[in-house]
Amino acid sequence: MQLAALQPTQQKQSTNLSINSDLLRRARAHKINLSKTLEERLTEILRQEEREAWRVENAGAISDYNARIEKNGVFSDGLRSF
Repeated sequence: MQLAALQPTQQKQSTNLSINSDLLRRARAHKINLSKTLEERLTEILRQEEREAWRVENAGAISDYNARIEKNGVFSDGLRSF
Protein backbone atom coordinates (compact mmCIF):
# COMPACT_ATOMS: atom_id res chain seq x y z
CA MET A 1 0.00 0.00 0.00
CA GLN A 2 2.03 2.91 -1.28
CA LEU A 3 0.99 6.44 -2.14
CA ALA A 4 1.66 7.16 -5.77
CA ALA A 5 3.77 10.20 -6.44
CA LEU A 6 1.88 13.34 -7.26
CA GLN A 7 1.09 13.43 -10.92
CA PRO A 8 1.74 16.93 -12.26
CA THR A 9 -0.63 16.27 -15.15
CA GLN A 10 -3.57 15.74 -12.80
CA GLN A 11 -6.19 18.44 -12.96
CA LYS A 12 -6.23 20.88 -10.06
CA GLN A 13 -9.40 21.27 -8.04
CA SER A 14 -10.37 24.49 -6.31
CA THR A 15 -11.30 24.34 -2.65
CA ASN A 16 -12.00 26.76 0.17
CA LEU A 17 -9.79 26.76 3.24
CA SER A 18 -9.80 28.73 6.42
CA ILE A 19 -6.40 29.82 7.70
CA ASN A 20 -5.17 31.97 10.53
CA SER A 21 -4.98 35.51 9.15
CA ASP A 22 -1.52 36.14 10.62
CA LEU A 23 -0.16 32.98 9.01
CA LEU A 24 -1.66 33.99 5.69
CA ARG A 25 -0.18 37.49 5.91
CA ARG A 26 3.26 36.13 6.78
CA ALA A 27 3.15 33.48 4.06
CA ARG A 28 2.24 36.10 1.47
CA ALA A 29 5.03 38.35 2.72
CA HIS A 30 7.47 35.50 2.11
CA LYS A 31 5.87 34.73 -1.27
CA ILE A 32 5.03 31.15 -0.22
CA ASN A 33 2.91 29.29 -2.75
CA LEU A 34 0.11 27.98 -0.54
CA SER A 35 -1.21 25.42 -3.03
CA LYS A 36 2.22 23.92 -3.62
CA THR A 37 3.05 23.93 0.09
CA LEU A 38 -0.22 22.25 1.01
CA GLU A 39 0.20 19.58 -1.67
CA GLU A 40 3.75 18.82 -0.54
CA ARG A 41 2.81 18.61 3.14
CA LEU A 42 -0.31 16.53 2.47
CA THR A 43 1.82 14.13 0.44
CA GLU A 44 4.24 13.78 3.39
CA ILE A 45 1.39 13.24 5.86
CA LEU A 46 -0.31 10.66 3.62
CA ARG A 47 2.93 8.74 3.11
CA GLN A 48 3.50 8.68 6.86
CA GLU A 49 -0.08 7.52 7.53
CA GLU A 50 0.17 4.81 4.87
CA ARG A 51 3.55 3.61 6.19
CA GLU A 52 2.07 3.31 9.66
CA ALA A 53 -1.01 1.47 8.34
CA TRP A 54 1.34 -0.93 6.50
CA ARG A 55 3.34 -1.53 9.70
CA VAL A 56 0.17 -2.28 11.67
CA GLU A 57 -1.20 -4.51 8.90
CA ASN A 58 2.06 -6.47 8.66
CA ALA A 59 3.09 -6.50 12.34
CA GLY A 60 2.25 -10.19 12.75
CA ALA A 61 4.28 -11.25 9.72
CA ILE A 62 7.23 -9.09 10.77
CA SER A 63 7.12 -10.54 14.27
CA ASP A 64 6.97 -14.10 12.91
CA TYR A 65 9.89 -13.42 10.55
CA ASN A 66 12.00 -11.90 13.34
CA ALA A 67 11.24 -14.87 15.61
CA ARG A 68 12.26 -17.32 12.84
CA ILE A 69 15.53 -15.45 12.24
CA GLU A 70 16.19 -15.32 15.98
CA LYS A 71 15.66 -19.08 16.24
CA ASN A 72 17.26 -20.29 12.99
CA GLY A 73 19.51 -17.44 11.86
CA VAL A 74 19.85 -16.55 8.19
CA PHE A 75 21.11 -18.78 5.39
CA SER A 76 24.40 -16.91 5.07
CA ASP A 77 25.44 -17.07 8.74
CA GLY A 78 28.21 -19.60 7.99
CA LEU A 79 29.33 -17.83 4.82
CA ARG A 80 30.08 -14.34 6.04
CA SER A 81 33.70 -13.37 6.60
CA PHE A 82 33.08 -9.96 8.14
